[in-house]
This record gives sequence, C-alpha cells and structure tokens, in this order.
Amino acid sequence: MAWPLESPTEPSHVVVIVGGAVAGSEAAVVCADRGARVIVVEQNPRPYGKIEDGLPRWHVALRKKEYQRIDANLNRPGVAFLPQTRLGTDVTLGKLVDELGVSAVVLANGAWRDRPLAIEGIDAYLGKGLAYQNPFVYWFNHYPERDYRGPGYEVEDGAIVVGGGLASIDVVKILNLELYSRALRSKGIDVDLTAMEVKGIDFVCQKHGVDPASLGVAGCTLYYRRRKQDMPLASADDDLSPEELGKIETTRAKIMDKVIRKYRVRFEECSVPVAPLVRQERLAGLVFRRTEVAEGRLREVPGSDFEVSAPLVVSSIGSVPEPVPEVPRKGELYRWASWETGALEGFDRVIGLGNVLTGKGNIKASRQNARVVAARLMGGAVDGAALDQASDALHASSREQAKDAIGPVLERNPKLSVDRVRTIANWASGRAKEAGYEFDYARWIANVTPSDMV
Repeated sequence: MAWPLESPTEPSHVVVIVGGAVAGSEAAVVCADRGARVIVVEQNPRPYGKIEDGLPRWHVALRKKEYQRIDANLNRPGVAFLPQTRLGTDVTLGKLVDELGVSAVVLANGAWRDRPLAIEGIDAYLGKGLAYQNPFVYWFNHYPERDYRGPGYEVEDGAIVVGGGLASIDVVKILNLELYSRALRSKGIDVDLTAMEVKGIDFVCQKHGVDPASLGVAGCTLYYRRRKQDMPLASADDDLSPEELGKIETTRAKIMDKVIRKYRVRFEECSVPVAPLVRQERLAGLVFRRTEVAEGRLREVPGSDFEVSAPLVVSSIGSVPEPVPEVPRKGELYRWASWETGALEGFDRVIGLGNVLTGKGNIKASRQNARVVAARLMGGAVDGAALDQASDALHASSREQAKDAIGPVLERNPKLSVDRVRTIANWASGRAKEAGYEFDYARWIANVTPSDMV
C-alpha cells in the first residue's frame, strides 16, 4: 500500500488537493515533483470530473485519452487518492488548515452548480418541467448503466433550451438524438446513438430508408439572447480587426447552421426568458422578450413578449462553483484575494485552480479545446493529432497554472515535522477506511468502473 500508510521518516510538505480531474491531477504532479506528499480528495468514486459527467458520452476518444492521463497523474509515488470524500461534509477547511495543519489546500473542485435561470421563483419547478444542464448531461452519460440510480429525465418532444454556448449545443443534441432514436426504435430500427451523433440524424434515417420528416418529431428549440454570430462557438482573441472579427462571426453562424441541419434543431436568436408559463403547478413553457443591440449594448425590446409552450425547459447558461461551508463567496463565485495567484480571501494556504477560479491560466487551453469541438461540429470526426493537441494544451496550461500558484505557498511555509506528517497520514488512513479504499488506485478504479460503462 502506498503513502500515507507508510511511516514518514523526515519533514516534508503535505498538500491536500480537492478534486482529481485535469486541474487537480496536474497540481498533484507539480507538488509530487517538488517532493511534497499529496492527498487528492475526490467527492466521487472516480476522479474524472466533467470529462466523465459533463462531456456527452459520444466523445469516446477524448474521454479515453483524458482518463488515461488523469490515471497516470494520480497513480504515481507520493500521491494518495482519497475518494468519496466531500469538502464541507466529510472534511472541512478548518480541519485541514487549522487542526491538521497541512502545508496547502488546493481547490480544484471545478464548477458543478448551474447558474440559476434569471426568473424569480423558477426553481420551484425543478423536476416539474424544469431541468438544469449539469444533472441532465450526467443522466444522459450514465443512464445506460445497469446499476444507475441517479436523477431521471423524460425527454419529451417540443422541449426548449435556454443557452447559447457549446454546452447548450450538447443539450439540444442530446434531446434530438434521444427523440429520433426513440422514433426509429418504434419502427423496429435500433440505431447507435453515438453513430447518429457523428453522421447526423438525416444520414442515419435515410440509411434505413426512413424520411425523418415522416417520424413526426418536432424536435427541440434553442433560445439565445443575442444573435447567431455572437454565440461563443468559435474563439475570438482580443484586439481583433473588424475584418478578423467578421470572419469569426461568420464561422460562428456556420457552426450553428450546421447544428440546425445535422441534428434538426430549431433556433431562435435575440430572445431572453422573462417569466414562467405555469399549468397545474408545473412549468409549461416560458415567456420570452425580444432583444436588440443599441449603442453597442444589448437591451430588451418593450412590448415584444411572446409565449412558448413546452413540456420541458432545460437551462444551459453556464456553471459556477458549488457553495462550500467556510469558503467565502462573492456573488456566484468564491471570494478570491487574487485572481492572478488564486489565493482565497482569509486563507494564506488555500488557493484555487482550474474552473473553480475564473482566471486567465486556462483561457488558451479552453480556446484550443473549443476549436476541436467546433471542428467536430463542422466536419464530424476529429483526427487523433487534433485531440492530442487539445489535450496537451489543456494539461500543459493546468500544470503551468499549478506551478505558478503552488510554488510560492510551499516556499514561504516550512516543511512539516515528522509528527505532523504522521498525524495527517493517520487522518487520511482513517478516512480511506471509511470510504472502503485501500490506497490501490488501479484496483479501485477497476472495481468502481461499471462493466457496461459507456
């Protein structure tokens, strides 16, 4: 069994990292390379974060590649993985910082909470006609598993999605792929949903001699508050010339047009939700208001309201970090003392990395990944070289961000005594026992991966 069960013999730094996905696993490598002992605290049995639970399951090659990279980072000397341990519930910041006295705590727990739909009282209809993106995609990724016990959703024809980014594109694709595959099954035609995502709905229907229009599927509609060419589907660098910006806007519109055609999605631009439609205590749609750009600013058009009835509304307007006891907040985000260093206000040994911190450290990687996703939307499959490039950029950016943030914290704090390290090790061992984990990472991952995992 690996550390922390083995007895420490000399002083060392001990770093606790919250979250084991890309940012967390790269931070673990950085800390281990500096000679620190590392405990990666992960709330789930598996550490893959939004690679597993937020990226739709048709991204088979990318998911496999990222799983392998995260596994390699976490299954190395000096790194102890501690699954099924949630910050704020199973362990607190006070416990880690004040009682155990760890050298540093790295928050790499991502952004899992959906940004609320900006309609007063709308969340009263959760599960009653309203769904949010993160649990919806989680359901889609995991419901085929035999032992799935998570949230369930009934995909109904005529659903509406409020959003406009790449995540909302995933949601409308899920809805229509589910609807058309179900319609085909009703005719005795069983299709592979992942293959339908690659080839498109019309292609698969015609391959089986079916006119997609004959299936009677209306499909879902995406409502976006700005214009099609404003959608964040293709990245734009700062200080673009008008000509360069025009090309980016043209590309964005082409990407959305491709989504509309390939997945039979309906689209309404310049529309913002302002009120619910309620029937029999369920959300039955939304009231929208038209928008326009005036003097460079988006504004709502008075007197332009219109009603849209729908059996399901999915909100896909972004994600923010989940509230955690003891972690100070400013609005929807954590209260950072410095966006550059990731220092958490009020804590001199707690820093944030990755999506939990809206910093510039991962912008380049995000742009690279967006280019790969956009290319896939436009042309189907993405070759291995492009996936490698996107993955390399993501991990390199995360590692550099971790070096810049963690290094100064370790340098200004002395190594912990052998007794202190042993105390932390004993706590980790006790927590691991409660979670049923024996510090055998490869064996654990094999055991907690469903045999029918997609």
